[in-house]
Amino acid sequence: MTDRGWDEDDARPYFFLSYAHTPKAGARGASDPNHWVRQLYRDLCEAVLQLTTVPDGAAVGFMDESMHQGELWAERLSDELATCRVFVPLYSPRYFNSVPCGQEWHAFTRRPVYPANLDSERTSGIVPVLWAPMSRYRLPNVASELQFNHASFGPEYATEGLYALMKLSYFRSAYELAVHRLAARIVQVAEETVIPVGRRLGFNGLPSAFNVTAPTKQLRISVLAYHQNELPADRSPDYYGERRTDWHPYRPTGSPIAQHAARLARQLGFQPTVHEFDDEVESIIEGNAEAPGLLLLDRWALRDPRRRELVRRFDRSDAAWVSILEPFNGDDPECADRAEELGDLSDETLRITRRASRPSFLGATGPTGLHTLEDFDDALPRAAMKAKYAFEGRTRAEPEEPPPPRPSLRDAFRHGRGGYGPDGSPGDPFEDDQGDDGATDGNDRTDDRTDDRTNGNDRTNGNDRGNGRTTRRSRTNGNDPHRAHDPYRDDGDEPDDGMAPLGGRGPR
Repeated sequence: MTDRGWDEDDARPYFFLSYAHTPKAGARGASDPNHWVRQLYRDLCEAVLQLTTVPDGAAVGFMDESMHQGELWAERLSDELATCRVFVPLYSPRYFNSVPCGQEWHAFTRRPVYPANLDSERTSGIVPVLWAPMSRYRLPNVASELQFNHASFGPEYATEGLYALMKLSYFRSAYELAVHRLAARIVQVAEETVIPVGRRLGFNGLPSAFNVTAPTKQLRISVLAYHQNELPADRSPDYYGERRTDWHPYRPTGSPIAQHAARLARQLGFQPTVHEFDDEVESIIEGNAEAPGLLLLDRWALRDPRRRELVRRFDRSDAAWVSILEPFNGDDPECADRAEELGDLSDETLRITRRASRPSFLGATGPTGLHTLEDFDDALPRAAMKAKYAFEGRTRAEPEEPPPPRPSLRDAFRHGRGGYGPDGSPGDPFEDDQGDDGATDGNDRTDDRTDDRTNGNDRTNGNDRGNGRTTRRSRTNGNDPHRAHDPYRDDGDEPDDGMAPLGGRGPR
């Protein structure tokens, strides 16, 4: 063994198959769900053998079957990740929520990648496989940035994933084609890259390359309340604790409201975390949305001028991805005595939020508060889903790059002399019309016409649709010589032609 953990006389395995271990179903006698991955591994090894000169008895690939247990397992895994030539991850929702899978990805990508030839542009040794459809899931950055064209694997593969092609006899021929093309891609990547043997890393201490929880599955629950040491003199400490997140408005019923909210959120499929609003508010106001959120607001805290101003700023930021719930115990005598005062204070502080509330959600965040724990339980699912929808809409509305301007051929036809400008220079057929109020250049030939289209009834005058702009646009077909080449169009089976990440196309 060398200091890098590999005997130089041995053949390095072509690929490392990285997959998420699936637990057995609860029923007694249930079959092993990882059987299908093992079958894929055997089929891939056989196909790679047919396409290479791997000697008899040499390892073709590696698949971990140890269920991530024990130190010997970690050492073996570290050796394989330091020596394999290609990394083959099986994309699935479970895969990107697996910490060990993220550690495997991290370990492999610590090794440098060099193109094998001067004219080769390949810079990655990863060949992703669509094990299950991923179109409804948002890939972590390391996966979405990895672009690979798998069009040659067949249309059924792209829509169903390799697991379905294996299980359903109807897709048998499609599965065989996909495995053959996958093996060919593994061999091609191995031959077009040079990835030196890496140093053995301590696997158990490695970070995951993934953001294990998708942002829309997270829910950041923040609490705006007092803790016991800062209460005003007229407020009982019975409903508060040492931390602001200990606020327990429905005491003695239930538990602290943040804990109770987190439990309800988990029942909805979220993975919640609890925070103090004082620590979250600046990030929210600045628009740094990490995940949808809930604000659990104690109206008593609005009597503090500093916190009231924080909530006002939050209200003006229009952070729709953070829903507000205001527990206000109707059985608490102090709340009952000051209900009108504190309700008015809440309405005045959250003026924009109140005005923007839609009727379907008004019951969850309305000005009357949530007088019982049952009211809170009814309101939380609506508020959490409202925040989730707003967060999803916000992320979709923020493209990574601004879209290119729409081409226009209007100027080519407006100017005389076959598309030339008034000064005799060639007109730009793609230049947008920037004229104000629909005005035309005094030298424009269209002004010399006596056609009734130039009179006060002309649709291009200032009365046209309120902006004085011509709304006609030219349309181009597939033969337009000015049409830009689509970098994501699949023109063939070349690995780098028409590359797009699995699970969705990249931004155009």
